[in-house]
Amino acid sequence: MTDSYVGLLSATIMVVDDEPANLTLIDRTLRSEGYRHLVLIRDPREVEDIYVSQRFDLIILDLNMPYIDGFGVMEKLLARNDPILPPILVLTAQYGRDFVLRALTGGARDFLSKPFDRMELLARVRNLLDVQLGRRLLHDQKQMLEQLVHARTQELRNTRLQVVQRLGRAAEYRDNETGFHILRMSHTCALLAKSLGWNEADTERMLHASPMHDIGKIGIPDGILLKPGKLDPEEWEIMKTHATIGAHILDGDDSDLLVMAREIALTHHERWDGAGYPRGLAGDQIPLVGRIVAIADVFDALTSERPYKRAWTVEDALNYIRENNGRHFDPQIVAHFEERLPEILAIRERFSEPENQQTP
Repeated sequence: MTDSYVGLLSATIMVVDDEPANLTLIDRTLRSEGYRHLVLIRDPREVEDIYVSQRFDLIILDLNMPYIDGFGVMEKLLARNDPILPPILVLTAQYGRDFVLRALTGGARDFLSKPFDRMELLARVRNLLDVQLGRRLLHDQKQMLEQLVHARTQELRNTRLQVVQRLGRAAEYRDNETGFHILRMSHTCALLAKSLGWNEADTERMLHASPMHDIGKIGIPDGILLKPGKLDPEEWEIMKTHATIGAHILDGDDSDLLVMAREIALTHHERWDGAGYPRGLAGDQIPLVGRIVAIADVFDALTSERPYKRAWTVEDALNYIRENNGRHFDPQIVAHFEERLPEILAIRERFSEPENQQTP
């Protein structure tokens, strides 16, 4: 006896017929061939509940039954949209071209009339089980491959995310910013994005892309980047190039995360009135991601202490944002900022600087 045949004999078969004598005859016929996992059902109303309770490999179904006929049973089972619905063998005393066609178009895989020939029934059962075993193997293999692809995709995503996070940290080490500034700013950006109606995936992407807003400062000379006093006009022009430097660093990758990060790096210093840099964009010309990061970055920078300045109070920073509503900042985002202010302040508290934190 081959392994595949042994596998067929371990199949679970549902037999549905309202006549006890028919159930007994089918049961004896199948058991004589070695089938042991048989579920016999007289009341067709019980089929659906029993079907969902265990996995079946074949259903042998009568047509002419009380309460729900075989066509109704097939309709209920097909409505479940089971990707590996077991084959249905209609075994009935009803015969005629119309019954055969209706059964085969209604979900049955095969049709056999009563009284049946024992050997013919066993041959049809074996053929249907053989096909179902192959379908199930393909389905299980497909699921396994999908899980492997998902795991590999997640691994690549996590690797890319780690690279991105380290890029953001590299910029921190070159500037007077701290990791806590990055955390506060990025979570505030994600909060504003969610408030604006972004979906969960885009909101999470904002959380991970926004920390790279100042990655271009890696390319600014120390004498300018770390200068304690005010920059002269020539130095300021060099400082402003960090936006385009950042865009160049992040260029060349078509992943959604790095595309967003590049757009943020390039545009978060643009102003609503067109007086920003590097391209002097105005209003809706500025990508929404840049407008979101602009207000989150400025608010946290103003309320944070640095070696070259004292921290502003929250009220003073809010007054600055209100005064620059429609000038520096997008009025719509300012409205959302004020509406979500309690949550923004909670983020500020959650990622506050440790008392012994020394700024670079």
